[in-house]
This record gives sequence, structure tokens and C-alpha cells, in this order.
Amino acid sequence: MKRRQWLWIVGLIGILLIIAIPVLLFLPQSTAASKDPKAGIPQHPTHTDHKNIISGPLATGQEVTEACLQCHPESADQVMHTTHWTWQSDPVKLPWRDEPVTIGKLNQINNFCIGAKGNEKTCTSCHTGYGWEDLPYDFTAQQNVDCLVCHADPGLYAKGNYGNPVKEVDLVAAAQSVRSPTRDNCGKCHFDGGGGNGVKHGDLDESLLFPKESQDVHMGGQDFQCTDCHKTVDHDIRGKMISVSVDATKNQVACTDCHAPDLHEDERINAHTDSVACQTCHIPAMATKDPTKTYWDWSTAGQDLPEDHYTYLKIKGNFVYDDNVQPTYRWYNDTDAYRYILGDTIVPTETTNINLPGGSIDDPTARIFPFKVHVAKQPYDTVNNTLLVPMTSGEGGFWTTFDWPSALKLGAEANGIDFSGNYSFTETAMYWPTTHMVQPASNALQCEDCHGDNGRMDWTALGYPGDPMEWGGRFDKQNIQSTAANGN
Repeated sequence: MKRRQWLWIVGLIGILLIIAIPVLLFLPQSTAASKDPKAGIPQHPTHTDHKNIISGPLATGQEVTEACLQCHPESADQVMHTTHWTWQSDPVKLPWRDEPVTIGKLNQINNFCIGAKGNEKTCTSCHTGYGWEDLPYDFTAQQNVDCLVCHADPGLYAKGNYGNPVKEVDLVAAAQSVRSPTRDNCGKCHFDGGGGNGVKHGDLDESLLFPKESQDVHMGGQDFQCTDCHKTVDHDIRGKMISVSVDATKNQVACTDCHAPDLHEDERINAHTDSVACQTCHIPAMATKDPTKTYWDWSTAGQDLPEDHYTYLKIKGNFVYDDNVQPTYRWYNDTDAYRYILGDTIVPTETTNINLPGGSIDDPTARIFPFKVHVAKQPYDTVNNTLLVPMTSGEGGFWTTFDWPSALKLGAEANGIDFSGNYSFTETAMYWPTTHMVQPASNALQCEDCHGDNGRMDWTALGYPGDPMEWGGRFDKQNIQSTAANGN
């Protein structure tokens, strides 16, 4: 009897283990983020010194790449499958378009330097390749992949027209200096995008090369490199920007990659995290040291007026720069609600949104998020009511001729869009998510910064019937909607 009981108990334990093990495997596991945020930072192995590996002579960038491929045969192919190389997305179907379209720097429009196609001479100085003079560009030529732009010491290497190395570069010295990418490598394009330091992004500029902790707790306090958050596998760099992608949900970077979502000791703060992004409270201002461009008026370009980098340049028109800029707040679910595609019609008397963050108070995946909004006056076709891309650099470009009709004609031909010959200027807006310049916790927004008579939130614009603190202090969106619907 005892032996039978023992066998029964052993069998029962076996059955329980068979059931329990798969269940345990698929239960939510406690992550390193919930214990130690630093556990989420990738380990950077010591990079191999290339001084005794690379030898000259190396006359062109392509020769450098061919030397790199001898030891790294897969690297160029890996780069060529990323948007840093293609400059466009896979085809996507948009509700207002009959056919799928690709979206990216290659073929779309912004409200800074407006468009890359037709302006390859200067725009492709930020492409991860060599010799992109015009289309069709050979995107299959591995020797045209620029290894140095991400891996060489920026003090020894620089790109110039059409993405080629500037003539003064010692390519052997640059190749011997290669190492893991630093903020300086990434910043050459991302700090200075759009024509200068701090032009595009309000939260990315040259001040982040050597920031203080008070400006950015990650880059200043912990000396983070960009790839600590933008983790990279096979040269595919994690992270997407809605300015060039309508769907940023794939391959995106999130604070919760390292931090637990409920890390606050005060549960009242944790109650906000379903509706409020981390960045909203922890990035109270952008452009905290260097100013960022907030307005660009192309209609005044070409005039012989007094020039100043921050107010007027003949080749570009009038500007407005601001520092310590308070973000604009909108619901955001990591996607675009709209992205202007070349050829789309506009209402020229209204501000055209080049892109528009997706999400609303009714979207359970959306949270209140901080944005820089850049407003511009840029050319459009007054007959077709479509935005135009001028040819600015290169032969016959506006920066040489200061002739709008010819520059717009050349740009339209390069981009395959119709130009009636009649043009004027219309106002546009572009949204840029603010995710860098995270300040110390002591600087985070407090209750009164958002709530109360002097709060920074436009609750009505966000879809609330008023300040949530005035009618119950509920932070959950569904509760708020229910309360509002019932008239409470």
C-alpha cells in the first residue's frame, strides 16, 4: 500500500511538472530592466586596432571598402539592406493613394531643404555611400558602401559632394583609425541634418558631443554612445523616425528597453504611464544649449539682404531659431496619421502637415508625447495645388541662379512631378518626436507644470473636456472618456 501511494505521488509530481514547465516558460519573466537599467546596455568589445592591418596606397573610398571587405565580407551587403543605404521604405498602402508607395529621403519631401532628388550634390553627403550623382544610382555596388562614415575618426575623415570623401582626406589614416561608432560619427548627419547644427531636431545637436549630465543624463551622465540605445545587429541600426517612415512601430527604441514601466515610487506617477510618455515628463525643454530652427521662409530667398546664420541667408531665406523650447504635445502611437507624398494636392490657404503623428485619446496604444514642430513657407504649384521640390545645388540650381522658375522646373523634372510654371509659397508644418536631452529626475515636470491655470497642456486639443485634475483626477483614458460621456 505504501509503495502504491509512493508511486501515485511520484506520478502526480511528474504530471504537474509536465503541465507546469511550459506554463512557467511562457509566463512574463522579470527583466533586467526591472532591477538594473544598466543591464540593458549592450557590451562593447574592445575594437581591433587597424594601424597595422590597413596599408596604402588607397586612392578612393571604393578602394577602402574593398580592403575592408577582405576581412568583413558580409558587411557591405548588410548595410545595403538598411534604410541608411536605400533611403526609402518597402512599398506601403496608404488610404488616400490607389497604389502602394515607398517613403523615405530618396523620394519624398520635407520643409527644410525640401527634397533630395535633384539635389544629390549636397544631400548625399549624408548617404552611407560614394558617388551618388544622379539616378539611376547603382544600389547593388558593394564597393560604393562607405565604411568610413560610421567607423573612422571624424577628425580624419569627411564626406563632400555626392558622398565622396573630400579631397584633403588621407584615406589610409582614416581607414587605420576605424573603431566602433561614436556620437561624433552619428552626429555628423543627425546633429547637422537639414543644413546645420540643430536645424532639424530640437533634441539633437552638437552640444551632445560633450554634454553635461544636466543636459542629458545618458550621454552626459553615463557617456552613452548612440548605439547603446540604438542597438545594432548586422549593421541594422534600431530606431525609426516618423519624418521618413509612416510606420515606426517596427524596430523602434523605447525607454522600457532598459527601464521598468512602473519604476516610480509614487503610484500616482505610475498611473500616468499608460497615457503619458516618459519623454513628456523627463524632457521638459529641448535645445537647452544650442538653438534649434523653428521657422524657415523660403519666399525671401535670393534677395540681397544682410546675412546672418540665424536670421537670413540669401540661398535659403529667413529663419527663426529658439532655445529652451517647450515641446508641443500630441497623442502618438509611433505611426504617422498622414505623410505628404509628392503629387498630393493641398489647400494652400491652410497649413499643410508634411507629416502628422498618429494616435488620439481613443487609441489605447497612444500616449501624450513631446514634439518639435517646424513651420516653413515653401514653394507650391498654384495651378496644380501641389508642393514643389526646387533644384537648389548642382548645375542650374537656385543657389547658383537665384531663379525660382528654372529651379522649380528642374526639380520637377528630377522628381517626375508636373509643374505648370506658376508658383507661390504656402505654409507647412513638420513634427519631430523629442526623445533625447533627457534631464535628471529632479528636473522632471511636476503636477503644476501640466495641471492648473498655468499648465502647459492644451487639454481640449488633446481631446479632454478639461483639466483631468478638476473632475476626479483620473488618468486612465477610458475612465476619463466614460466620465465625460456621463456628464460627470
